[in-house]
Amino acid sequence: MLRAAHFPPMASPTTFVALRKSLVPVLTISYFPSCHSLPKLSTFSAFHSFFSTPVTPSRPYSSTLTLRQLSPMLGHPQLKLAASFNSESSYGDSREILVQHLLLKEEDQVLLVELQQRIAGGEDLGDLAVEYSLCPSKQEGGMLGWVRKGQMVPEFEEAAFSAPLNKVVKCKTNFGWHLLQVLSEREESLLKDIQPEEFHAKMQDPSFIEEAQLIDVREPEEVSQASLPGFQVLPLRQFGSWGPEVTTKLDPMKDTYVMCHHGMRSLQVAKWLQTQGFRKVFNLSGGIHAYATKVDPSVPTY
Repeated sequence: MLRAAHFPPMASPTTFVALRKSLVPVLTISYFPSCHSLPKLSTFSAFHSFFSTPVTPSRPYSSTLTLRQLSPMLGHPQLKLAASFNSESSYGDSREILVQHLLLKEEDQVLLVELQQRIAGGEDLGDLAVEYSLCPSKQEGGMLGWVRKGQMVPEFEEAAFSAPLNKVVKCKTNFGWHLLQVLSEREESLLKDIQPEEFHAKMQDPSFIEEAQLIDVREPEEVSQASLPGFQVLPLRQFGSWGPEVTTKLDPMKDTYVMCHHGMRSLQVAKWLQTQGFRKVFNLSGGIHAYATKVDPSVPTY
């Protein structure tokens, strides 16, 4: 879960192991000048068991960052989201939902009932999570971010994906009682690798460079040594200057391609862009080095 201040290494809470069954990229960036060293992706260990199946570069990815956590970076107030879709999902199983929750001990049933009554009386689940939740997400109003089926423990997933939008429902897992609320839903986004050969074929079409968004996250001194036409340079080291404005600088609805030297930094940024609502994000596998060695020897290597 990302804030601009999190790009230096951030400690991972140990109790957050409650919710996800898989490694969900949390995008805490420790910058390395060369793609030879993989930037560190930190995961909240709490989500480590609430989400499943580690993400690998050979298949589409799904990431989860929370709007409440992103709002300080983007300069927005804490977001109180209203439903943007009907409670009957139009996406079927191919959807992601935006969830916040509050976690209590199993024996705290009296408090559970009290909080349910307070919510029924108009109090906000996020505000109550800050005060009462046992989950480290309490610091962000209980926001868990965008999730999809197959990522959550079964009891929580069943309750969340069957809950009407904005209605607070309860469920019980082996971690305790949860009060959860689905704030919005969307069609599942896409994040995948694109091989140099396929990307090269696309680059031969002049309309591709005009219609797609091409981002080079290398440093200026690297770009001066080797570059490809059409790419906008957004150096990872300067994330603090362009990250907060990325959704105004770029169009999340357009296909977005990200490149670095060897494909590591670009993958990290691609995952983050997905969490910012970019619908289709492609990471150039192997970076500009693979592009130069496999398809276009006129591009210098370094």
